[in-house]
Amino acid sequence: MSGPGVGFEYPVKEVSWTKRDALLFANSIGATSKELHFLYELHPNFAVFPTYPIILTFKGTNQEVTDFYAEQKAVPIPGVPEFDPKRVVDGQRLLQVLKPLPVTSAGRKFEVRTKVIGVWDKGRPGSVVDTQTDLVDAATGEVYTRVISSSFYVAQGNWGGPKGPATPSYPPPRERAPDATWETQTSAETALLYRLNGDYNPLHADPEPGKKMGFGGVIIHGLYSWNWAAHGLLEHLGGSNPANIKEYQARFASPVRPGDKLVASAWRTGNKEGEWEEVRFEVKNGDKVCLSNGRALMKVEVAAKGKL
Repeated sequence: MSGPGVGFEYPVKEVSWTKRDALLFANSIGATSKELHFLYELHPNFAVFPTYPIILTFKGTNQEVTDFYAEQKAVPIPGVPEFDPKRVVDGQRLLQVLKPLPVTSAGRKFEVRTKVIGVWDKGRPGSVVDTQTDLVDAATGEVYTRVISSSFYVAQGNWGGPKGPATPSYPPPRERAPDATWETQTSAETALLYRLNGDYNPLHADPEPGKKMGFGGVIIHGLYSWNWAAHGLLEHLGGSNPANIKEYQARFASPVRPGDKLVASAWRTGNKEGEWEEVRFEVKNGDKVCLSNGRALMKVEVAAKGKL
């Protein structure tokens, strides 16, 4: 694929995590005391929740809070406008699990290596930047996870760039009842807890950025909803076994505000890629879909319909 900015590689970024980071992440996305293997470091099967790498591009090696805007603005993409990081929201994320993470990075050096795979001009609504990020063991070159991200820069289009291709669609089979449903009631503290993982965008704590972007105030991280849904899928259809998810993706369709109630529904499709079954899902906030195009490849351990 070619086009403005395509192939540009960001500077390699070292990342690290501790057992405490893994515990905090699991707590922040809805893991419960029934899943001590995600919440208790002395459990014999203690594991990092498989979507945790999504946070590492924000966290880096920091154990202290960081200036989100300064971090995001550090490296402009050649050949495209310099977008304003104060007006960016998540568009879509796809995570592929290639190797399970160790419970801590201590004693090893890990890096995230990110390159641009597309920059799309969507006209008046804004622009989309697509990137591929690999989490790599620097000593061996082994790739642990690959993340394909779409970032939407609000009202920053009309610069004459390509419009971009249509993205694949994975609608759920709504003609039948879902195989699993689960829900959560968010609060004013939901985003304030999740941000401690390392995603310190002021949009999720201070009302002013959200007002300027047309959201009316604070919104919850799209990646909170994304990770919360991943946890629910694994809990209800994967036996809470971190080895039972290979690929996971969803599109951020509408904002979630503190106090909103999220309801997720998931359908087994029966479509197989080897031992992995395709599962489709969506998350609603009232009558609005907030996570769409949801798709995962899983080893399904629970055949019965589950509801929490």
